[in-house]
Amino acid sequence: MNIRDKVIAIIAEQAVLTPSDVSLDNTLEDLGIDSLGLVESIFAIEESFDISIPFNANEPEASDFDISNVAAIVAGIEKLVSEQA
Repeated sequence: MNIRDKVIAIIAEQAVLTPSDVSLDNTLEDLGIDSLGLVESIFAIEESFDISIPFNANEPEASDFDISNVAAIVAGIEKLVSEQA
């Protein structure tokens, strides 16, 4: 499973959807993920990829990590994973 598919699977699980219901254009809000769900998703992604996401749950807009949509999240994870490799 590649990074994109794994991230989509985690987000889908958080949204109680199937991965096929999640598109790269979706925002987390589109998928019904609230701030708590976002934090849980971030933790799950960090665990899955053994990375640390520079994310401030209290001030997401002040973070370097772009959570504007699923594609941005996937791109951010790919970047973090490649930097760690």
